[in-house]
Formats: sequence, C-alpha cells, structure tokens
Amino acid sequence: MPFKRYNIRFYNFILIFLVIALMILGVYVIDSVNDEYTTKQAVGVALSIIIMLVLSFIDYHLISRLYIPLYIASIILLVLVLIAGSTVNNATRWFTIAGITFQPSEISKPIMIVFFSTYLSNIMDKEKINSFRCIIGFVMFWAVPIFLIYQEPDLSTLICLTMVLLTLFFLSGLSYKIIVVALLILIPIFSLFIWYIQKPDQKLLYDHQVKRIMSFIYPSEYEDETMQQENSVMAIGSGQLMGKGLGRDKEGADTSDTNLISEQQTDFIFSKVGESFGFFGSTIIIGIILLIVLQCIRVGRHARDDVGMLISLGVAALIGYQSFINIGVATRLLPNTGIPLPFISYGLTSLWSTAIGIGMVLNISLQKRKY
Repeated sequence: MPFKRYNIRFYNFILIFLVIALMILGVYVIDSVNDEYTTKQAVGVALSIIIMLVLSFIDYHLISRLYIPLYIASIILLVLVLIAGSTVNNATRWFTIAGITFQPSEISKPIMIVFFSTYLSNIMDKEKINSFRCIIGFVMFWAVPIFLIYQEPDLSTLICLTMVLLTLFFLSGLSYKIIVVALLILIPIFSLFIWYIQKPDQKLLYDHQVKRIMSFIYPSEYEDETMQQENSVMAIGSGQLMGKGLGRDKEGADTSDTNLISEQQTDFIFSKVGESFGFFGSTIIIGIILLIVLQCIRVGRHARDDVGMLISLGVAALIGYQSFINIGVATRLLPNTGIPLPFISYGLTSLWSTAIGIGMVLNISLQKRKY
C-alpha cells in the first residue's frame, strides 16, 4: 500500500511552514515585478502544496523501488523535448501544452536524486562504493541525462545537478583518495577547457555561453555581457538596509533600478528581493532557505535507512546549491547563468520539482530511525 499509518507527531510542520511561507512570499514578489504572472504562480503554489502533502504520506520506499522506470521516463522526456520542444533564444527546454510551460530538466532533478540515492544505497549495502565497477556505473548513468541537458542547452541545470549527484556519491562513502585523484585530473582539464572555448572555431559551447564565462573573467572587455548583472547589483544596493517595500512601482515611486533588469521574475528575482526588503530582509530570506536546507539535513541524519538519508541530503544539496548559484549570479559573485531561486522565482515546473523533493523529505521524517 502506498499510504501507511503514520504518527502525526513526527510530521515536520516546521519544514512545510517554511516552504509555504517562501512560496507565498514569492507570489507577492513576482506580482510586484510583473502582475501578468501572478495568477499562474499562485495556481502553481496551490498545486505545489497539494503535491507536497500527498507525497508526504506516500511511502518513499515505494517511490525508490520505481527508480529504474523513473530514470527511463526522465530520459524519454529529455529526448522528446529535444525533438518536439519549444525553442526560445536558441534553447530547446520546454513543452507548451494548453498555455502551460513544462520543463523536463527541472523534473529530472528529483528523479535523479531518487535514482542515484537508491542505486548508491544498494551498493553501500554491499560495501562496493569505491570499486571501479561502481564508479563506471555512476559515470554512465550520470552521463546520459547530462548529455541530453547539455544538448538543450541548459548549462546551469547541468552544473547544479552534477554537483548534487557528486555530493550523493561522496556521502555514500567515496574514498578521499579517489576524490584527490579526480581533482588532480579535472583541474588541468578545466584549464584546457577555458583555453579551448576562447578559440574562434570551438565547438563545445554557444557564443553567448562563452561570452558569459569570459565576461566574468575579463569584465572590462565584455561590458555588454555584464550589464544585466551590474543592474542587478545596483537594484540590490538601492534597497539599502530596510528596502523600498513591495509594490512601490504601482504607487509611482522610483524603481528604475529594477526596471533595467529583463525577465526579473525568474533568474534575477533576488534583485527584486534585495531592492524591496533591503539587506535586513534579504538576510532573513536567505536564513529561511538555510533553515530549510538544515531541516532536510536533520531529516537525513535521522532517516530510517540509507536511501532515505541520501534522498533527504540530495534535496538539501539541490536547494542549497541552486540558491547559492541564483544569488551568486544576482550579486555578480558567479558568471551569469540562468537558474531559478527555489520557492520564489516564477516557474511552475521549478515549483513542482522542489515540491516533489520536499514531499519525499516529509515522508522520510515520518519514518525516522527508532533508537
């Protein structure tokens, strides 16, 4: 049976309250940026809450047993979007059905967490995590979705998902010796990569992706590419300590710093957060995201088994890394790459993706280890 009897006193009300609070805040922030997206985001939040609540009472062991069919379904979706997806700005990442945009690479995030958590936990039971066969298996299963996401192209999702999966591999008991050897190999390869993409006939990245990377390394030589991030930093700085407040543009106040940023409701939503709530409010919002990550880690530490532990920590890593990348881009600490801020940015698939992850974590918390 997918539904079991649970002791409700183990339900993580703190986690779900924090998540819902951020989602509702996101609707208000998006409304202040562009009210054309408010209704869709509000509907997305309502559906996300339902997804979380339903999944929180479905045994995560049932989901983990379906890890191979889920992996195959995710690969099929990633292939189909390349064949029949909508192309916007040279990227083919979305299906548009009845006016609703669906992004398979977002849904692949929780699916890959479930797949690799189950795959690695099975190996952990056999104590073969550092074997050559395990490492090759991990690389092969990782390479298929990563290659398809690269073909879209969606470099930010590729990087974030790779970081999450490598974190799961490390937490499974990967030897430090293997990590050191891998770093000694990857660092020179990364240097060669930076050298190669500067060649005019390079084939790895699109021109706009190369410009974004190079503008981070040589900002004075790529001023046009850095303008979006500079405007974002200016908007955040204009909020000063306490912020201008939400909705000031509708009251006629000066919000020119915000209006200079295109598509602010998605990848650069944090610039609106900084402008509206200032340093004080932004710190509180970052603190709430950190609390969500820590709650997921806490659930993982008390999980009933290895697969529950890895799923919880994988969700924590996903939210943490994705938030760090989004805020890092908005504050110009990282090269410009598009990725939503969890729970706050506009995007229905992104909301549902994180809702799936949180729903599983809530169920894992209901089945915590007995001491």
